[in-house]
Amino acid sequence: MNGEPARWTRRHLAEPTGGAATTAPVIGLPAPPRVLPHDDVWDLWPIQEEDGSTSVVRGRELWMALSAPALGHPEERHDRARLRLLARDGDGWTDLGHAFADGASPGSREWSGSAVRRPDGTVSVFYTAAGRRGEARPTFAQTVVEARARLVTEGGRVLLEQAAEHREVLRSDGVTYLPADDIEGGPGRIRAFRDPGWFRDPADGREYLLVAASVAPSADADHAFMGAVALAAAGPDGWSLRPPLLVAEGVNHEIERPHIVVYRSSYYLFFSTHRHSFHPPGSAPTGLYGFVAPSLTGPYTPLNGSGLVLRNPAEEPDQAYAWLVLPDLKVVSFLNYRSVGGPDPWKAGPAEARGAFGGTIAPVLELTLREAATSVVVPVSTGAGR
Repeated sequence: MNGEPARWTRRHLAEPTGGAATTAPVIGLPAPPRVLPHDDVWDLWPIQEEDGSTSVVRGRELWMALSAPALGHPEERHDRARLRLLARDGDGWTDLGHAFADGASPGSREWSGSAVRRPDGTVSVFYTAAGRRGEARPTFAQTVVEARARLVTEGGRVLLEQAAEHREVLRSDGVTYLPADDIEGGPGRIRAFRDPGWFRDPADGREYLLVAASVAPSADADHAFMGAVALAAAGPDGWSLRPPLLVAEGVNHEIERPHIVVYRSSYYLFFSTHRHSFHPPGSAPTGLYGFVAPSLTGPYTPLNGSGLVLRNPAEEPDQAYAWLVLPDLKVVSFLNYRSVGGPDPWKAGPAEARGAFGGTIAPVLELTLREAATSVVVPVSTGAGR
């Protein structure tokens, strides 16, 4: 196995960004309707079959997302986040409620992850347990948890078994991957060990998790840590950490939602990041970034030269976030902030920020992939979802 991670460097970001081929269209008004009228929804992912396809039960796709009551400043939603179960069919989205019972998680909040339906019909939900159960105020410990649940039918709805066991399966080792539990300040200003993305490698049949992580900076760096994509492999004794697949060498401190799509025998590694996470802040756009390799462990080449796959349009630099590329190359995300014509919208006061925040599923995009080149296809939907 290759022990040297790919390095994402300033040299790559100096490459041309691709113009229209890598720019999403402006999401016009009126905005897509909210999936949940009284709750924010973000960071969605499908419950997938082991081949990567979306699980369909009783004619409906099963999805998960983060949710929180749509109250106060939108950035405070991270302190109340819960896993939500959604169903989708030709009539749109149906809310199936919180995925698990109150207090089931070992954390005080439930952050993003992935889910896979097993051959026995149970579902492994891998997610981030943030903080610690029962803490008086939110802290930022982050561990990877697996909840193994049966699908049950209740009142004609398909649900996850509420009483599922939640078991920690992975945490940062404090050596290769810095711990995420001793820096406070909120998402974007803390070290990471979160967003587990499940993947079965068709080359060896093994299960892997990709995790958004933090590593120590280079000696001459002017920042405290660097973003990275950690790799963990499943074995008879549980999950074990491997060397990172990618390190943002001095250019970015927060990589989020890493995942892999195998397309035409190539491995496409995708992740999202915010413009304010670059060094210096704003030196590259908020967007979906990616690399391609002939195998899971590399060697990885940045897509489109720079790594940029999909960016928000310049006039709406924060309109969407948390992109996830599906095996059919559809791209899902959520509506983030519309421009408020002044400071960055997430820095505005609670009322102004709330007015600018979308908090629901964004129109779906589609990618074309041709070796290390990508382009965005016009939206396949003008509303929320696929």
